[in-house]
Amino acid sequence: MALNPRIAGWSGRRVWLVGASAGIGAAMARELAARGARLALSARRAEALQALAIDGALLLPCDATDAASLTAARSSLIATWGGVDLVVYLAGDYVPMRADEFDLAVAERVLAVNFNGALRLAATVLADLRPGGGIAFVASVAGYRGLPKALCYGPGKAALIHFAEVLHLDLAPKGIGVWVINPGFVATRLTAQNDFAMPALMTPEAAAIAAVDGFATGKFEIHFPKRFTRVLKFLSLLPYRLYFPAIRRFTGS
Repeated sequence: MALNPRIAGWSGRRVWLVGASAGIGAAMARELAARGARLALSARRAEALQALAIDGALLLPCDATDAASLTAARSSLIATWGGVDLVVYLAGDYVPMRADEFDLAVAERVLAVNFNGALRLAATVLADLRPGGGIAFVASVAGYRGLPKALCYGPGKAALIHFAEVLHLDLAPKGIGVWVINPGFVATRLTAQNDFAMPALMTPEAAAIAAVDGFATGKFEIHFPKRFTRVLKFLSLLPYRLYFPAIRRFTGS
């Protein structure tokens, strides 16, 4: 049974990508443009959006952590398009961190982007969502269970997954989709900070294709690459007495 609307045809579909200037966001913008979607693209830096050079894209620079900025971008979008079919939250930040180097200011900054920004976007667009479309959030497999060096990253992604689950319970009966996209490791400027091996590392382009294709399945969760995410899903089912030793062995931590 499909839990969400199946989106396979993108021609003419109005899609707002928030966090589209780099990484998966930029790759997803290019992939959707190639499939015929009408795009609205947001990020903090207008020049980064312009550099994507996507013909016909509506550029709406804004700060995802600022409610007023999001509201202004949404107003411009509605004034131009009259509505929106799918909204995707891709904005994110990442800093590897462990307890002996805990930095509260950095942790709060990462959470502000990874979770609070998603809340603000949802509050901005909920009234605009219609049956057959909906809203998607890019979280991470790091949100499944606790992982080493994810002290300020994992909690925000876990909260985002939970928020998407609760939102789905409310919107699915109305025919409005809520998706959570959980990638594994993707080669971006953020993951370039890692000093450890990243299994099944994907390019942003491959991740974008997997994400876009995932909307056609009707599933709530879109996760990839499967050979990696399925291992983490299995580990996440273990009780703590087994999970903690297993994840230490798996990660070498």
